[in-house]
Amino acid sequence: MRSRLLALAGVAAALAVAFAIRAVDDGALRQYSGTALYASMIYAGVFVLRPRTTPLVAGAVAIAWCWAVELAQLTGVPAELSARSLLARYALGVKFDPVDLAWYPVGVVPLVLVHLALRRKFHAATREDEPVRR
Repeated sequence: MRSRLLALAGVAAALAVAFAIRAVDDGALRQYSGTALYASMIYAGVFVLRPRTTPLVAGAVAIAWCWAVELAQLTGVPAELSARSLLARYALGVKFDPVDLAWYPVGVVPLVLVHLALRRKFHAATREDEPVRR
């Protein structure tokens, strides 16, 4: 349960940062940070759904999801849904932008690396606390 709450806090943090940037900028920062933060939110969302997922698998799932949503924009379906719902607009976007395909990993890869480093550090510290068995 604690893992899910931490992941949910990560989703909320990414969303809050994205909306804060959106409130103060309407240029490239808004566009590309929003794309990267969307991917970060998806990464954290993987852990909400499956807390025991490894960072590498969660990263791959997040990037694949983002790319699938971006490519789906080529069909026009997300644009149609976005015209009817603000939530759909935020979740699915409106139009395909090939540059976004490169920005999704920018939002995920640093999180994967930090997550892996923290896991190694935590597991090393845990092993040091274990009594020596003879």
